[in-house]
Amino acid sequence: MIKLKFKKGDQVKVIAGDSKGSIGVIKSVDTKNMRVVIEGVNMVKRHTKPSAAYPDGGIIEKEAALHISNIAIVDGDGISRVGRRIESGKVVRFLKKSNKTI
Repeated sequence: MIKLKFKKGDQVKVIAGDSKGSIGVIKSVDTKNMRVVIEGVNMVKRHTKPSAAYPDGGIIEKEAALHISNIAIVDGDGISRVGRRIESGKVVRFLKKSNKTI
């Protein structure tokens, strides 16, 4: 399994694609396909049949997954890359631009 540098709850910015420039919080991470779902970003329309969850059916807008290469972590006013280091016996993530731990 590949260890990704993004986790659920991280605030990220889309740096490529149709949703470029959008900022949101990661809702879920798919490590197998290296994709993330970001809240309110990359919205798509899905046509659904009536079901128990959606009794009327119709067109539903929902977030689609983005590849991790198209996002970057937001660091204050800009974006940054993520690194790992060991602090007091634990591996912690840190922002490479500002050297802050996440």
